[in-house]
Amino acid sequence: MDSLINLFEHFSEYGNIISYVLVFTVLLISGLGVPIPEDITLVTAGILASQGYAHGPGIFLVCMAGVLIGDSIMYFLGYIYGVKLLRVKFLRKILTAKRIKSIRARFQDNSTMFLFVARFLPGLRAAIYLFSGITRKVTYHKFFLIDFFACIISVPVWVGLGYFFGNNLEHLKHLMHRIGLGVSVAAIIALVLIIILIKIRIAKKAKEVHEKKAQASQRNDDELYSHARTNSGAIKKKAQIKQQTSNKLNQEDNISP
Repeated sequence: MDSLINLFEHFSEYGNIISYVLVFTVLLISGLGVPIPEDITLVTAGILASQGYAHGPGIFLVCMAGVLIGDSIMYFLGYIYGVKLLRVKFLRKILTAKRIKSIRARFQDNSTMFLFVARFLPGLRAAIYLFSGITRKVTYHKFFLIDFFACIISVPVWVGLGYFFGNNLEHLKHLMHRIGLGVSVAAIIALVLIIILIKIRIAKKAKEVHEKKAQASQRNDDELYSHARTNSGAIKKKAQIKQQTSNKLNQEDNISP
């Protein structure tokens, strides 16, 4: 973290615009799955603003843009190229077979909550965004809205930490650790709840399908029974008519001299 702050401060001495460009570029690269911690970059952006290297609202907008564009690129890479991306060695490390299996099992029935929670899961975030594009189960409009609302929560928290507590790095690191741990635990709990809800929904759907099949089977049995009764009645009626006709002919034969 200290090295990233020193790097940003060094280049930011050449002007505020450099601060914006650096923050945006690093966040964009981080969003593409490169192992650069996004939270540390956002905190560093807040520190730059607190020290006058950047304007507060301006650096916030730059951070939002860098995060959202990076996430969107991952989505469109998956959307445009699909499973062909798995041929790329770097992307295979992000979207491993184990991660694909884990994401697919939970993504189908509750994509909205899954994408929202993904913003707070650094290890899975890029893989989930890439997978959402590959499956095309979520439109970009929906993806962007979900990501935007998640960023409205995460970005101000990290930038605010850097802005208000940047003068005491040790205290800041302690806060980051506690907040990061809390966010991770909350995200994991939310993910577990999503999995439980999905399983309940699947069980409910299976029960509904079973009940519909049972009802359809009962209707078929009723129709067959009704058809059988109708046929039986028709046969009896034909037999009665035949018997009446036979009796009539016998009577006519008896009357004839």
